[in-house]
Amino acid sequence: MEKIWAERALLPDGWAENVCVTVDQGRITGVETGVTGGAGVGLLLPAMANLHSHAFQRAMAGLSEARGPEPRDTFWTWRQIMYRFLDHLTPEDVEAIASLVQMEMLEAGYATNVEFHYLHHRPGGGHYDNIAEMAARIAAAARRTGIGLTLLPVHYQFGGVDRRALAPGQNRFGTTPEEFARLVEGSEAALRDLPTDAGIGIAPHSLRAVSPEGLAACVALRPDRPLHMHLAEQIPEIEEISAAYGRRPVEWLLDNHQPDRRWTLIHLTHMTEDETRRLAATGAVAGLCPITESSLGDGIFNGTIWAGAGGRYGFGSDSNIRISLTEELRTLEYSQRLRDRGRAILATTDRSTGRVILDAGLDGGATAAGRATGAIRAGLWADLVGIDTANPVMAGRKGDQMLDSLIFAGHDGLVTDTWAAGRHVVKGGRHMDREAIISDYLATIRRLQDRM
Repeated sequence: MEKIWAERALLPDGWAENVCVTVDQGRITGVETGVTGGAGVGLLLPAMANLHSHAFQRAMAGLSEARGPEPRDTFWTWRQIMYRFLDHLTPEDVEAIASLVQMEMLEAGYATNVEFHYLHHRPGGGHYDNIAEMAARIAAAARRTGIGLTLLPVHYQFGGVDRRALAPGQNRFGTTPEEFARLVEGSEAALRDLPTDAGIGIAPHSLRAVSPEGLAACVALRPDRPLHMHLAEQIPEIEEISAAYGRRPVEWLLDNHQPDRRWTLIHLTHMTEDETRRLAATGAVAGLCPITESSLGDGIFNGTIWAGAGGRYGFGSDSNIRISLTEELRTLEYSQRLRDRGRAILATTDRSTGRVILDAGLDGGATAAGRATGAIRAGLWADLVGIDTANPVMAGRKGDQMLDSLIFAGHDGLVTDTWAAGRHVVKGGRHMDREAIISDYLATIRRLQDRM
């Protein structure tokens, strides 16, 4: 049993002072206010789940910013760079990269990595002896870092909605429905070596890459677990689906399935107002990755319409070009301000901008992870983050002002401590295995440079 003391904390019913949180076997068992005790943190918040990550892409950050031979660089030209890069990765590389990614997530204040994992096979598409070898490497990284893990093996059937064969850069992803079912079983086996807060999910990649029959099989595969899918990210994607199915992607999904709180739909950067309102009403989570969406030039999410329709959302780091929780939250709000030419766009009359965005991210992230988390409340996993209130950014701030200062004037360096299901993995702003994880990552990059 552990007791965590905080000068201030955000509890389900609002702000409290002199808070003691009791943790036993990874879960919060008690929350007391108005008490003082030993040394603690300045500000204690629930720690968010990072709901969308492709860990291996962290190692290619900075490799795609030069102008290529095409007249205009886009998501699609970036994708070709990514395909060439991943052809050099070994299972050992992926484990080292994932360890760094998870460490950086924890140091940024995330407690959970929801890994949208589609790098399955050998270069050329041949299977490893264990079809879930790469998934096992993600799990091994989580065992090392202590992060909470929801592993989403990805079903990727085709190179396009016309069911063309996978291109050379995609053949490391490919699964038939039968192979995907085996992959899910193997991934579940890899999670058995982790603490009991780890979990599985299902991820049909997109309407481009999975047939309607394949999507239906995914929906039925683990009906009690989260289901994630990319949707409406790029204009060419929407044009391709519309030409093949006679309806835009969101329209087709709403007409052929019944998305609900189990579903997390990633990006959603190109929806009509009607699509936005209809999809928001289902309870599905919008998986937003504002840094990556900015980096790839995806577009701007209909945040004001979605929120006005009661839509739920959470945050992910996607390409992991930069892992920063505060910057993800800030970038969402700033994108809305730039489009609408206003301020405090997502704020309400009773909650500040920072409070609204944090509350949404906690709720959406918990649902997307299929994890009992998102609040400092008895019975939930002890996913917690401590914030340095002695930093000048936080001076004199109270209540929601603390969140606004953290998100809009602060940075992830204000994170002092992170607990994932009670595992105290970040202390003094540093992960417990930081030096060794960085050393292994640097060695991996040196090997990659020799191969490329």
